Amino acid sequence: MKLKVFYTEEYNINLGILNKFHPFDGLKFQKVAAQIGDIRNIQICEPAASISDTEINAFVDSLQALLLKKKGYILRALEVPKIPLVPFSWVDKKVLLPMRWAVSGTLAAARIALAGENSWNIAGGFHHASKGVSEGFCIYNDIGIAVQELRNEGSLSLEDNILIIDIDVHHGNGNAYTFMEDNTVTLFDIYNSEIYPNNEYTRERVDINVPLKTGADGSMYLSKLREALNKIAGNYKMAFVVAGTDVLASDKLGGFKLNIDECATRDSLVAQKLTDLSIPFAFLGGGGYSSESALAMVAGIKNVVNI
Repeated sequence: MKLKVFYTEEYNINLGILNKFHPFDGLKFQKVAAQIGDIRNIQICEPAASISDTEINAFVDSLQALLLKKKGYILRALEVPKIPLVPFSWVDKKVLLPMRWAVSGTLAAARIALAGENSWNIAGGFHHASKGVSEGFCIYNDIGIAVQELRNEGSLSLEDNILIIDIDVHHGNGNAYTFMEDNTVTLFDIYNSEIYPNNEYTRERVDINVPLKTGADGSMYLSKLREALNKIAGNYKMAFVVAGTDVLASDKLGGFKLNIDECATRDSLVAQKLTDLSIPFAFLGGGGYSSESALAMVAGIKNVVNI
């Protein structure tokens, strides 16, 4: 199949020597782009511009707009220690601006999906953030902002059904909060139930809920995923897929034991199911905290293109 992949060098988070102090590889986006540029049926596209403060403020409301200007709050959400003598402007430029570009990539990928073409934003998938909270290395809820903007511009109506498939190892509590009262959004989530975020309230919002235990290997994971995918029913305008690579055995934060091939198989199973149901999709980068993260994303993209 043909796939439009969204990437810009603005996605990359380069903190110099500070890169060593966080498990997330902020430069993996350029590694992925470098390996997929010559693949047949892939078109690499750039989002036009980073999401604007006006669009973010409209989503997070006035209180959260204020919170996003506090360095201490942001650093806690990014799960990094306090950095003395570093102004908020530096954090904004080095970390938040790339994340705003990622939000724009999700919006652009969703527009492509709504036009009937499948897409993949190699960044984004900030599923722990919500209107009220930034946490878990997620500052902005990109799916929530994208849905808001698509509804505002008329690309989505308030009656259009949307599917969010979360195959990141962590439960998407931010998406559950964001769409808690929105019955047009169906949430599918397969995750490690024994790790962050341990939130029963948001887990109860999930429509197709697949909690697994630490130590789940590829065979068990893929079996449960296939079973759950068969439960998807109904007409959906589009699907977002949070395709974090933190299901890998090499990921120290996830607790699952998939290898790269199994992670890529996961992606193709989801894409094939959506294709069979004629649901256009936008895959999103999600989490991934191992040296194999970029390799797994490349393998997943290749699998999906070969469907």
